[in-house]
Amino acid sequence: TQEGLFRHFSAIAKAVDIPIIIYNIKGRTAVNVETQTLARLQKENSNIVAVKEASGDINQMQDVLNTLPKSFDVLSGDDNMTFPLMKLGGRGVISVASNIIPGEVKKLTEYCMAKDFSKAEELNNKLMPLFKGIFIETNPIPIKAALAMKGMIKEAYRLPMCEMQEENREKLKKILQELKVI
Repeated sequence: TQEGLFRHFSAIAKAVDIPIIIYNIKGRTAVNVETQTLARLQKENSNIVAVKEASGDINQMQDVLNTLPKSFDVLSGDDNMTFPLMKLGGRGVISVASNIIPGEVKKLTEYCMAKDFSKAEELNNKLMPLFKGIFIETNPIPIKAALAMKGMIKEAYRLPMCEMQEENREKLKKILQELKVI
């Protein structure tokens, strides 16, 4: 419940004296941290300073931006939502794609912070196939496969995760080749 979330995150906030970022990812937890719960958490816990917003709901993200203080950072939790969220006032991304294209993700956020939305949109559109491709199967399987294709890591998984299906691996490889990542 929302009350359960409030109590849980408040207990953590009271137990530590470091800044806390709430991670809202309904797709993995089956529970959405609603805007009013987030606002209450921030108001009552000074070390709750940001949210990694991965609800996938741009309307909720806008509501969070409009409701919480400007000092509260709203960060994208989905690479494909970074541009639209930052255009609305979000402050960045906690990125999966940056594991393989850190410079490009940095440029995207820098363009947005500078309000150069034309360049940001152009780069976002270029990167969108990768943003989608790294979620073609359950994260982190595709990003690990991509990093292995680039020679950066040895591809290894712990069950219940396993290698990508060959058809999806080929799709991801093609995206990486087209972007000249590999």
